[in-house]
Amino acid sequence: MNTPNQDMQIELPRLNGPGLKYLLPGLLALALLISSWARIGPEEVGVVQRFGAYNRTLPSGLNFKLPYPIERVTKVPVERQLKEEFGFRTLVADVRTRYSQREYGSESLMMTGDLNLADVQWIVQFRITDPYLYLFKVRNVRKTLRDMTESIMREIVGDRSVNEVLTVGRQEIASEVEVRLQDLCNQYENGVHIEQLILQDVNPPNPVKPAFNEVNEAQQEREKLINEALADYNRVIPRARGEAEQKLQQAEGYRTERVNEAIGEAARFESVLAEYRKAPQVTRQRLYLETMESVLTASGSKLIVDENVENVLPVMLEAGKGLSIGGGK
Repeated sequence: MNTPNQDMQIELPRLNGPGLKYLLPGLLALALLISSWARIGPEEVGVVQRFGAYNRTLPSGLNFKLPYPIERVTKVPVERQLKEEFGFRTLVADVRTRYSQREYGSESLMMTGDLNLADVQWIVQFRITDPYLYLFKVRNVRKTLRDMTESIMREIVGDRSVNEVLTVGRQEIASEVEVRLQDLCNQYENGVHIEQLILQDVNPPNPVKPAFNEVNEAQQEREKLINEALADYNRVIPRARGEAEQKLQQAEGYRTERVNEAIGEAARFESVLAEYRKAPQVTRQRLYLETMESVLTASGSKLIVDENVENVLPVMLEAGKGLSIGGGK
C-alpha cells in the first residue's frame, strides 16, 4: 500500500543527452547578451568600470558595453536635485506630507554661544556635478556630506546667541553654512554642488518650550507697547509743533500789523502837526468838525434845539417817538 507522501511525489523530467549540451551555453549566451546593454535614465549618466577601473561615462539612453563582469555600469542621477534632511525625516512627500515620528535630537540639538540649547532642523539641497569624483574620490559621499554639514552648522550656531538663532539670525546662518559647505566640498573634490540650505524649524528644546514661549510673548507685548507709544508720539508731536508754528506766524503777523499801524498813525500825526503849525485856528476847527462828524454818525439820530425854545416837547413826542433830545450851543 502506498503512503500519502508517495502518492504526492511528482517525477521531474531528467535533462540528459544532447538537450543539456546546448541549454547551458544558450543560457550563458543570453545572459552575456543581456548584460551587454545598459539603459540609462533621462536624469542619469552611466559610469563604466572595466575590471574595476574607471573607463568612460555613458549618456542617457540605451548604450552598448562589454558584458558583466568585464564592464560594470553605475548610474548617477546628475540632473536630479538631491537632499539631506537633519533633525527630521520625510516619509511621504505629497499633498499632505508625512514625517517620521522618531526623535533626531542627536543631530538637531545644539548649544549656542550663550550656553543655551536650540533644536535646529534644516535641509541641504545639492546636485552631482562630476560623477567620477562622486564615485571614486570620496568613500560614501552622502555620509561624508552629512558629517561636514552638521559640523559646520554646530560651529556657526555655537558662535551666536539663542535669540539670533531663533529669530533674526536664521537667514545669515543658512547663507554662511551654505558658503562654507561648498568650500569644503571643493576641497574634498566630491563632485557635489550645494544649491540651497534651508532652516526648517528652529525651536527651543521641548522641556523649556513653554517658558520660552512666555518670554517671547512678553517681548512681543513690549514691542507692541513701544510701537504704540511711538505711534502716539509721531501723531501728537508733529501736530503740537504745527500748532506752535502757526501761533508764531500769527504773532509775527500781528506784530507786523501793529508796527505798521503805529508807523502810519505817527506819520499822520506828524502831517497834522505840520498843518496845525501853519494855521492853528483852521486846523483846530477842522479837527473839531471831523470829530463831531464821526461821533454823531456813530451815535444815531439826534435833534438839536436851542435851549431858549419853549413848547416843542409835545410836538416832538407826537412827531417822532423815540428821538433823543440833546442840547447844544
